[in-house]
Amino acid sequence: MDKISGYKDRAIESLTGKWGNSAIAALIYFIIFGGIPITFSHSAAIILSYSTISDTLGNIIQIVLLPIFWGFEIVFLENIRKGDQKIDLDKMFEGFKDYFRIMLTNLLVGIYTLLWTLLLIIPGFIKMYSYSMTNYILLDDPDLKYNSAIEKSMAMMKGHKMDLFLLDLSMIGWFILSIITCGIGLLFLTPYNLTAHAHFYEDLKTEEQQNIAE
Repeated sequence: MDKISGYKDRAIESLTGKWGNSAIAALIYFIIFGGIPITFSHSAAIILSYSTISDTLGNIIQIVLLPIFWGFEIVFLENIRKGDQKIDLDKMFEGFKDYFRIMLTNLLVGIYTLLWTLLLIIPGFIKMYSYSMTNYILLDDPDLKYNSAIEKSMAMMKGHKMDLFLLDLSMIGWFILSIITCGIGLLFLTPYNLTAHAHFYEDLKTEEQQNIAE
């Protein structure tokens, strides 16, 4: 596994010359996965004058759109694998081709994380990192789904959860700057973070293969 600085340097290298398309990908994601549910929720609140129903509607729409969440992560994994090729924004929508496997697995991840968080915040936080490789696994192992994909992520992240947490923590300054810029910085920080995560996953895969060979 690489050092934190190594993952950050590799992420910058992978995004060099591609920051514009990366920001567009982030904007599309925020509009679809965040903006659409919020718009429907507020519209329902105005029409129905009942916030509980409107909030539920927004949550349902987000669940329906979970393949976009998957696709947004996969865009940056595919980018580091293709090297010099431009970022393929169409990849963001490929999750809909395998809709139920992608959606239901991500829904399970969300449910498990929520249940652990309700138990105690720290266990929920730990589980979030345990499940963090699930979407990459769904891409690389088309036969895996639901608990099988989640369990593989947990196995891969065993002994590495703190490493990924520290990588994310090292970007806290950029996150604060993004908030100061009214969220505009998130259009660049999010691709940066996800690209670092993608490199992290690739190293986990290499480590896993080496362990199998031994």
